[in-house]
Amino acid sequence: MNASPPDLTRLRIDRSEPARSGGRSWRVVVPVLVVVLGLGGIAIAFLGPRPPEVTVAIAEATGGGTVSGSGITANGYVVARTKASVSAKVPGRMAYLGVSEGSTVRIGEIIARLENADYQAALLAARAAVAQTEVQLAQARRDLARTRALKDANLVADAEVENAQAKVDGLAAGLEVARAQARYAEANVENTNVRAPFDGTVLRKDAEVGEIVAPSSAGGGLTRTAIVTMADLRTLEVEVDVNEAYIAQVRNGESARITLDAYPDTSFAGRVRQVVPTADRQKATVQVKVAILDRDPRILPEMGAKVEFLRPEHASGPIATAPVRVLAPANAVITSGAGATVWIVSGERAESRAVEVGPAHGDRVEIRKGLSGGERVIVGAPASLKSGERVRVKGA
Repeated sequence: MNASPPDLTRLRIDRSEPARSGGRSWRVVVPVLVVVLGLGGIAIAFLGPRPPEVTVAIAEATGGGTVSGSGITANGYVVARTKASVSAKVPGRMAYLGVSEGSTVRIGEIIARLENADYQAALLAARAAVAQTEVQLAQARRDLARTRALKDANLVADAEVENAQAKVDGLAAGLEVARAQARYAEANVENTNVRAPFDGTVLRKDAEVGEIVAPSSAGGGLTRTAIVTMADLRTLEVEVDVNEAYIAQVRNGESARITLDAYPDTSFAGRVRQVVPTADRQKATVQVKVAILDRDPRILPEMGAKVEFLRPEHASGPIATAPVRVLAPANAVITSGAGATVWIVSGERAESRAVEVGPAHGDRVEIRKGLSGGERVIVGAPASLKSGERVRVKGA
């Protein structure tokens, strides 16, 4: 039986082009490329070169005062010549505070008290010891008198009299010890009372009831070292710094006019109390203390004030003027064969400036030319720094 041949007429090759999917692929690739490029830009911004970080200091202009037509003027602050931070003599917890800001106190007045139950108990024990020793001493003296009477009647030996006398002497010495211990206990109780050291006004409370207070030498942690700060407002004066170039014109006892920053329309009479016999080499000034003659309750410690030293009517001759001195840190000045320069920060960029250097004042030097004061000078500028380069100020 013969099989029929296969039908090959159905076999065909499909020559049509496949459908393209390129549009969908690009819609996926383009956003991915945008994200990748954005991340690359951010990485370059953060990982790329950053402006160098520099440390700056302010070039300080000092002058200490100016000269007006009538005399020298200088600025300063009101201070109290008699001022104290009052603390306790012994450590303890504060149980009573009888003053507040503005309270007026007299010398010796109790302004605070510490808890003292333990000191009171020690005082009672010391006083009891004194009383007990006094009783024993009285009995010993009576025994001594009887022993001497028996010795006069030849009824006891000399040793009995000596023993009785020794007992009296020992108890007498013990009584002195007991009395000393009682006085010590009384002093401890008294030390828990904080008294005003002088007549004055309370300026500030530094501790509250319930807080632990202690003398300054024993303070630490949460322990308060002062209870109140007080001052005698009758001793208010103004301290000013006068430029040493014309300090010779200021003399003790010289009249002055004081104007407070708080009351610019009112002036107060003053007199130079003391020209401090030393100068401040950093600021090239001398401190002058001016007593306030006009008592006024508006004048308070730490107020800003301007003092004008009045020239005597018979004074003649030109008035000395004091040059403004600009001081900068010594390590901000770069010296080379071409001269001295400093780097300053102007805006956010570094700028090199030629200067003329004067004498040193401690860790600073005087800049005679090139700076006017107030500039931000770079301390320890890096050697690779270029003029106009953007910089970052440390701590800014």
